[in-house]
Amino acid sequence: MRTDAFLAVMHELVAFVRVAESGSFSVAARQQGVTPSAISRQVARLEKAMGISLLQRTTRQLRLTEAGLAVLEHGRAMIAAAQSTLRVAEGHVGAPKGLVRVSAPKAFARHLLQPVLLDFLRCYPEVDVHLLVADRPVDPLREGIDLVIRLTDDPPQGMVARALLPVQQLVLASPAYLASHPPLRSPEDLMGHSCLAIGEQACDSRWRFTRGQDSVDVTVAGRYTVNHSEMRLEAIEAGLGIGCVPDFVAHAALAEGRVVRLLPEWTFDTNYQGMASLLFASSRHAAPKVRVLIDHLVARLQPVHPGP
Repeated sequence: MRTDAFLAVMHELVAFVRVAESGSFSVAARQQGVTPSAISRQVARLEKAMGISLLQRTTRQLRLTEAGLAVLEHGRAMIAAAQSTLRVAEGHVGAPKGLVRVSAPKAFARHLLQPVLLDFLRCYPEVDVHLLVADRPVDPLREGIDLVIRLTDDPPQGMVARALLPVQQLVLASPAYLASHPPLRSPEDLMGHSCLAIGEQACDSRWRFTRGQDSVDVTVAGRYTVNHSEMRLEAIEAGLGIGCVPDFVAHAALAEGRVVRLLPEWTFDTNYQGMASLLFASSRHAAPKVRVLIDHLVARLQPVHPGP
């Protein structure tokens, strides 16, 4: 049977499955909301289209032929698949429901995203979230991620970017370190201090500062290099030297006086800061579950004010 011919008798297939499962034309007719004779004609049309006998009819009972048993098995699977497809579609129209996959850098996810996602899950009990925490570049289209948070002003082709909040790197030291080392009045003074670099790239030990039209480049050195912002903050608090940390990671330590912000009148110019953006596929028909999470993140993620 050609595929197009088979599609023309899909209603008949459903009728046959109902008859086979109930063992009665009358019961199947009530389930379908039609008359028993209409159900009988539908099954007959299916048998004619397939060129085989599916049922053996007697005055007392219906029996499935060998072919009927096989068609029943496959027919059930096809109906189940169709129902599953409709449930998938429900996640793209109507009320928000289903799974949303999100990716974000580790520190951002821990300090900023986690509380917002927990609040979202309380607000939308029919939506589930799978959070992938990764500092590596994530390809949302290839990896099946719905929303990606990344420091970028230039979204990849085929993606839309919604600005969330600016991320600033702050230069910090502990009060104990500052009390036992020469004062830091300008970026050039860093060359006389132990500095904690990120160490992911060769240029990470070359720090650039800007102030208005002025810019200063300083090559720093120190005993400890670590590309984990929370571990770098712990080393700074321990008095190991001067380091840079994202403002949202340093917020509590600054507020509690465990660290001090240095050179606040200068901007630390680095690739590890900028606008945190929410990336997602460009589509006029985003699923409600994705749209509500986008709106929630944009509304709830607010800039961090690091203080002095």
